[in-house]
Amino acid sequence: MNDELLRELVPAVIGILVRRGADFASAEDAVQEALIRALDAWREDPPRDPKAWLIAAAWRRFLDATRSESSRRGREVAIDAEPRPGPASAVDDSLQLYFLCAHPSLTPSSAVALTLRAVGGLTTKQIAQAYLVPEATMAQRISRAKKTVSGVRFDAPGDVATVLRVLYLVFNEGYSGELDVAAEAIRLTRQLAAGFDHPEVAGLLALMLLHHARRAARTTPDGSLVPLAEQDRGAWDTRLIAEGVDILQAALARDQLGEYQAQAAIAALHADALAAEETDWVQIVEWYDELLALTDSPIVRLNRAVAVGEADGPRAGLKALAELDDKLPRHHAVAAYLHERDGDLATAARLYREAAEKAPNLAEREHLIRQAARLNNS
Repeated sequence: MNDELLRELVPAVIGILVRRGADFASAEDAVQEALIRALDAWREDPPRDPKAWLIAAAWRRFLDATRSESSRRGREVAIDAEPRPGPASAVDDSLQLYFLCAHPSLTPSSAVALTLRAVGGLTTKQIAQAYLVPEATMAQRISRAKKTVSGVRFDAPGDVATVLRVLYLVFNEGYSGELDVAAEAIRLTRQLAAGFDHPEVAGLLALMLLHHARRAARTTPDGSLVPLAEQDRGAWDTRLIAEGVDILQAALARDQLGEYQAQAAIAALHADALAAEETDWVQIVEWYDELLALTDSPIVRLNRAVAVGEADGPRAGLKALAELDDKLPRHHAVAAYLHERDGDLATAARLYREAAEKAPNLAEREHLIRQAARLNNS
């Protein structure tokens, strides 16, 4: 990709998007997304008209972002930005919609996808990323789910497990950058916990609270990501941590372990460490082993490789990582971190750059680019 050509094209493409109705910041973000795509696409198949290609790609990205944000704003307009502690009020229409979309006539995976799209407000692309499938595959799955339920009566709500999965994915999407969506997921999970006495409902609520407690420390004032090890732990919300730990301990005492309780236990161990170097990585690896026994998830295996690298050294982490598909989301970022820990700075810098090209959002991409630049300048 010619740097001089880009210097000419970027301002022009941003200007065209602004004239079409985008604000400058959104246009700039959309063009950056298009440029990242161009790094891969143009390497093998350079377009005959680079400017037209960038305009089309950036405009599609802007429209996707606008639709997603509009849906979320409409859903959250009456909700406070922060989750309130303590018991929740009676179940409202929002939670009932989650149950209705989790219809018994659908498979659990189809019900989750439909609910995330119809009620959660997530885009098809975001749902596909959560399920590690192509966007076209997820679009077909949602379309089939809509057809399945189009002729049935919504008088038989779905099961709690499906609703839990939806709330978990909505929270994860919010935790990646949309605070209001995360708060809404917590609000609805509080209501669910008030109506269903089950340890996995409590486990999910504890998990959300423990993660949400770190929200103020996860970014700098300019929006840059702060890795967990570098966060100001004094900025963590101790009230939410205490509540999450209490809920988790009560759930674990019932001896009906599930995946959300196991994830919450890992989050609690991070919250318990007064400093990053005091983290009990050995226990965290043991909890990841429990979680793998419950889910056998490739993402859990990826996270476990990081924990193994901390508990037993970076080479042990790289050995665990070598068993996984390198196409997994954030695989390159994990590999970069472990290679840096092992002292191979050149490989780490290259992997950070490759990870940046695959990053799911702008904040993460910029963080990975900074990591690569830091190593290149060291």
